[in-house]
Amino acid sequence: MAWNLRLAGPAQKDFLKLPPKDQARVKAALLSMEKNPFRGDIKRLKGQSTAWRRRVDSYRIIYDLDITRLLIVVHGILRRMTRRAT
Repeated sequence: MAWNLRLAGPAQKDFLKLPPKDQARVKAALLSMEKNPFRGDIKRLKGQSTAWRRRVDSYRIIYDLDITRLLIVVHGILRRMTRRAT
């Protein structure tokens, strides 16, 4: 059972802005999501029934799942902000 993965416009721009090394890691994660989007360091986003995030090093892939159509729509690839001690 293969899932269809689509990168929305903002996610495509986010991906292209990544350094080549990070692009390779994120691309590997995206390819593995086509096989099983429930695997890896994932978490359902609060208050949103279809929204998920997958952690890849210091990046977060934000996506929606349509289980009936086996569709993954990636909305963003964001760098996690680090917290500084105060």
